[in-house]
Amino acid sequence: MYRPPAITPTDVEHLLKEDELIVSKTDTSSRITYASESFCAISGYASEELLGKPHSIIRHPCMPRAIFNLMWEHLKQEKEFLGYVKNLSRDGSFYWTFASIAPTYDKEEVVGYMSSRRAPTRQALNIIEPIYQRMRQAEMQLPPDQQIPASSALLWQEISREYQSYAEYILSL
Repeated sequence: MYRPPAITPTDVEHLLKEDELIVSKTDTSSRITYASESFCAISGYASEELLGKPHSIIRHPCMPRAIFNLMWEHLKQEKEFLGYVKNLSRDGSFYWTFASIAPTYDKEEVVGYMSSRRAPTRQALNIIEPIYQRMRQAEMQLPPDQQIPASSALLWQEISREYQSYAEYILSL
């Protein structure tokens, strides 16, 4: 089983340019099959270092597990997932993205996933960051089998105040 390199997160943030687009493709097991130049540049990895590795190589430890669970729920139903994701660069710095992740097909069969990421607005992050912090805190206080349900409940509590669905909520930001 692949273990990502031990990276100590820092408080250094890199901002995507407004017109920058990060693209990656994975197989159905989430192993990277394509990494754009912009993805390599911001993550700090050469393309050769990313290819064949799990996309989780850039997962920031402060991201709630429930967000990735929700992403996989969407993808397994062959639906696009939209969401805000904090990623970890090789040097410990981080960068936020607004991600669109969708299945890719060969004929009618899902053969992988494509993720296109762009710069999020600071306004959206000001709303998302505190929610993610509460979700992650809830996860860290519970046994692994209770983390995702508890964290998801916090997210749905936030969404259901004004919105009917996760997508509607995310697109409102």
